[in-house]
Amino acid sequence: ASAELASVAAILGRLPTVEEYMEYAGKIDSMAADVYRYLSFDQIAEFREAAANAKIPVVQA
Repeated sequence: ASAELASVAAILGRLPTVEEYMEYAGKIDSMAADVYRYLSFDQIAEFREAAANAKIPVVQA
């Protein structure tokens, strides 16, 4: 929830009250399908391909 809280705080220019946060949270939740789909990298072909072709060097400690 910290990203949402930071967003509301940025809009208001201060930390919101619980009531203010809940008002904005309701609006954020109504857009959840669009907002959070970008976090599903495993479902985006371009990211899956990049991960499959990534070369990560092994480092001995």
